[in-house]
Amino acid sequence: EDRCIRIVQAVDARIQVPLAVKISPFFTALPHFAKRLAAAGADSLVCFNRFYQPDIDVDELDIRPMIDLSHSQELRLRLRWLAFLSGRIDTQLVVSGGVHNGIDVAKALMAGADAVQIVSSLLINGPEQVKSMLDELCKWMEKKGYNSIDELRGCMNYLRCPDPEALERANYMRVLKSWRV
Repeated sequence: EDRCIRIVQAVDARIQVPLAVKISPFFTALPHFAKRLAAAGADSLVCFNRFYQPDIDVDELDIRPMIDLSHSQELRLRLRWLAFLSGRIDTQLVVSGGVHNGIDVAKALMAGADAVQIVSSLLINGPEQVKSMLDELCKWMEKKGYNSIDELRGCMNYLRCPDPEALERANYMRVLKSWRV
């Protein structure tokens, strides 16, 4: 983590444009690390990097390069961390991965995202997907009575949501106990 901080400081000292840092969810204390990145010069944090995950071909005894497109279920991990970070660190938050439709955009904004990145959905549906996503987002916002993105942004983050405990591990334990086999 210290090495990452030094790299951000060095890059920030040498550039004249905003610095976005794409991070993974696998740091020891992610909120603390995010604060350190912001203090080191990160103007935005992109949550989260998707790691290359090759497969093993057991018949050919070889490594198979694999790149899978994201799916909406991947958004949940990002939503949890966005909700924790939003309103607590002085940097913009961007979600990357799992945003495929207008409702996914709404969820990311509600958790506290300042922006979303979309790639897989565009590869699957083509560039016209952007308009479709925006139309779906606008219709949903109108139906729910939101007049602006700013009004929506962060309304379900940890500091503002009606039940912040639902974001915590205690809720995870309740969900496990309710599972029926």
